[in-house]
Amino acid sequence: MKHSRFVKNAAILTVTSLILRTVGIFFRIYLFGKIGAEGMGLYQLVISIYVLGSTFATSGISTAVTRLVADELVCGTARSVRHILRRSVALSLLIGIASTLLIFFGAELISVYWIKDIRAVPALKMLSWSLPSMGVSSCLRGYFIARRKVEGTSHAQLLEQVVRIAVIMLIIDRFAASGLATACLAVMIGDTVAEWSSCGYIAFGYFRDKRRLERETAGIVSERQRMPVVRQLLSIAAPITAGRYLNTILRTIENILVPNSIARFCGSRESGLSQFGALKGMALPLIFFPASFLSAMSTLLIPEISSANAGHRQDRIKFSIEKALHITLTASMLIGAVFTAFSKQLGQLLYGSTEVGIYLRVLAPLTPIMYAESIVDGILKGLNQQVSSLKYSVADSAIRIVLIFFLVPRYGMGGFLFIMVISNVLTSFLNMNRLLTVTGMHIRWGRWILCPLLCAVTAAAAAILLTKLPVFAAFPTIVVAIAGILVLCILYSISLLGLGCISLPKRQRTAV
Repeated sequence: MKHSRFVKNAAILTVTSLILRTVGIFFRIYLFGKIGAEGMGLYQLVISIYVLGSTFATSGISTAVTRLVADELVCGTARSVRHILRRSVALSLLIGIASTLLIFFGAELISVYWIKDIRAVPALKMLSWSLPSMGVSSCLRGYFIARRKVEGTSHAQLLEQVVRIAVIMLIIDRFAASGLATACLAVMIGDTVAEWSSCGYIAFGYFRDKRRLERETAGIVSERQRMPVVRQLLSIAAPITAGRYLNTILRTIENILVPNSIARFCGSRESGLSQFGALKGMALPLIFFPASFLSAMSTLLIPEISSANAGHRQDRIKFSIEKALHITLTASMLIGAVFTAFSKQLGQLLYGSTEVGIYLRVLAPLTPIMYAESIVDGILKGLNQQVSSLKYSVADSAIRIVLIFFLVPRYGMGGFLFIMVISNVLTSFLNMNRLLTVTGMHIRWGRWILCPLLCAVTAAAAAILLTKLPVFAAFPTIVVAIAGILVLCILYSISLLGLGCISLPKRQRTAV
């Protein structure tokens, strides 16, 4: 793949992700105003089941389709690509329908015995109808990523968000008047309509792209012996799905245990849901909000590294991984510094909550670890190391549940935040160690970690001291926060340039 195409696709996915995350953050603020912290907590519990169902419905199929189609585009035919897509869509529809039936008819049991809140039943039944469309969309999204054409998937995601917000805003007031159960139902109606709209749009894009696929693969003749497509799909998707599904089950158990355990600590179910909603529904989305470029790069690295791995181009693999890690660690140090230095102001400005600000302050130093783990996970999948990710993820989730069972009822939210710190450090270390073992790479401690960390700490300290000056006392909080963040970013960039951790792009001379 040409470098210019990679940069273009990364830019498209980044802009799309920024728009979606920005709109998502403000829409969560809107929802918080409509249903409150307790409603956000109930919504997060329903979402945990939603994630569980969608994990099973999509079955890791997007990654499998991306890798198989990427290989076929190198030495296959348009017919073989279409064959892969037909089989993957059929498989996804079958699994998606099974997921729908399971959740729809089991909604009461899930609500009573799992979520332990009967108000979740209407929302659970509604969300089940979105699962078949998610499987089909996942297949088509994998196809377009392998084709290095992400415009259609980006437009589909934007349409999905627009439809979701429009539908929810139209009905939320009427539904919320009847209580939290119907308020969550309104949100799930919006999600379901949005998922089907997105699926229809991306399917239309695929049918338009079929003719181009025929022309671009017209001269390729495939002579390779292959195993059946379904077996190929399952060989890739099954470990990913098993890992995600088992991990999602464990995380769902965790999401149900945490508010119940906090309620035991503070003696109030409402308080437990409120604290859980503030952390999972408000603080964590804000922490991951700036990760737009990094998530785009992680997605695009899968076909890039998969193609290089198939062609035994070890130099290309190593260069791509080192570049990705350098960018991730350098950028995440800055993001972590911003959230650490201005957590209180951000919590107050966005949610009017000091509690969210406290959670941001605790989690902010983990930002480089969490972001690096996300990138490394994508790289390992491109290197066909998804089984290792499965083992680490399951072990991490199991440890979290055990610690939650013992610590959270005794120490409340403080205990859970401690568990999050331990968990993220452990999984990041295991995944990074596996990557270094497989590739034979070495971490450049000075350029990737120590220098950026020193620059981030220095810039954050200087920005905090600046905003404490008497001249800023008369300005609103939002002005002080923006000024401090800008100063921090500028000082960080200048420090990195001075230490040689980053460099400005060289201007190309044109021949006269």
